[in-house]
Amino acid sequence: MNSKQVFFGLLVCIAALTGCDTRKQVVVGNELSLTRAKQTLDSLYQNYSAPGTCLLRENYPSNVGDYTATYLASEEQKNIPNQYSYLWPYSGTFSAVSALYEVTQDTLYKSLLDKKVLIGLEEYFDTQRTPEAYASYIRTAPQSDRFYDDNVWLGIDFTDTYLATKEDKYLQKAKLIWKFIESGMDDNLGGGIYWCEQKKGSKNTCSNAPGSVLALKLFKATQDSAYLKQGEQLYKWTQAQLQDSTDYLYFDNISLNGKIGKAKFAYNSGQMMQSASLLYQLTGKEEYLTDAQNIAQACHNYFFTDYTPEHGEAFRMIKQGDVWFTAVMLRGFIELYHIDHNKTYLDSFNKSLDHAWEHARDEKGLFNTDFTGNNRNERKWLLTQAAMVEMYARLAAIQ
Repeated sequence: MNSKQVFFGLLVCIAALTGCDTRKQVVVGNELSLTRAKQTLDSLYQNYSAPGTCLLRENYPSNVGDYTATYLASEEQKNIPNQYSYLWPYSGTFSAVSALYEVTQDTLYKSLLDKKVLIGLEEYFDTQRTPEAYASYIRTAPQSDRFYDDNVWLGIDFTDTYLATKEDKYLQKAKLIWKFIESGMDDNLGGGIYWCEQKKGSKNTCSNAPGSVLALKLFKATQDSAYLKQGEQLYKWTQAQLQDSTDYLYFDNISLNGKIGKAKFAYNSGQMMQSASLLYQLTGKEEYLTDAQNIAQACHNYFFTDYTPEHGEAFRMIKQGDVWFTAVMLRGFIELYHIDHNKTYLDSFNKSLDHAWEHARDEKGLFNTDFTGNNRNERKWLLTQAAMVEMYARLAAIQ
């Protein structure tokens, strides 16, 4: 039995258990991109699933004994071998399946979300500390750090899923997460959200920019003006503290002593682009549209490079890096596209992902991080695969 049959069988079983009508489909703009999203999700579950659970492995091939995460705050936690992925890569599957449901309205993906993704996600839900929130590793293991940005990404996914379904259970989760995010704010540096609950040494763009996006989406969902106010405040704080005035892009973090961590990552600028786009939609203030367009042009200059394929015309290729950062940046470009309908940037994404499909996948259907195909990864990270599903799904919705 091939992987496609396995995944289809999984979905059919889920549908049978839930009594779902799986026939509902909507017309999408790019059927090829949608097919690629579905096939990549199929490959993800075929290669990362942990048998007997709803959880997933961190890498393929799995290297539980010698894998050390590089994105955690605690050295002790980094060095503990873990059977399952950390929260951050697992959460990427929430974004991926939610995006597929949004674009298709196919109840198979709604069932997959409820009966697999979110059941697995609850393994990370920490009720021992208050406010309740998601920890970076499963709750049956020794207590792990809790990251504000990890939870913000989940809050955005829960809100998006609520907006797509109008089911209150998703909105309640998003509101619960927001309470945790608020607990990570104080007046140091004039405001802003910390990065990690246990290590309050810096306030990072990766917690504040999506924090603004989450607040603005919660305003869309609830019409509670307090969320709009908080979203605008977080946007302005991040812009004042962390924007590079020379190119409109965003630095990574500011320490409590005022020192700026000057690394520039695609998702940070991408989330500020999305926040600015949302603020323009919600307030009508032209300054926010200008901000979003300036960031978009800067991202296209900085995170893409001129590339000429062996057979074909030159285009702007996504640079090699963290693929999930790129997927989150895409959210900003799409939000802006819905306002100004400038397809230049999305064309670069489409051409890059077309090339990646042909040149950056392996025989398992898993992606390398270099979309040119020149460099191969010995092991492939779960979050990279989830990000590819999300990008193909989101681009499928563009007419």
